[in-house]
Amino acid sequence: MSAAVIPREQAIANARRVLDAARRRRDMDRAAGRLPAEVELIMRRLEREQRKRSADAHRIAA
Repeated sequence: MSAAVIPREQAIANARRVLDAARRRRDMDRAAGRLPAEVELIMRRLEREQRKRSADAHRIAA
């Protein structure tokens, strides 16, 4: 086992970079209207749920 070991921080940074690039591509496709209607509906539902959870958390904290 002489393979190089990637430090945990570097592995996380690499994964974050790939995820951020994928999100940028998705957002660009969405802005250009290139996402299928089903995917757009799913994203809107998820965003609505996220906003609701955020509002609930603010209400509980207040």
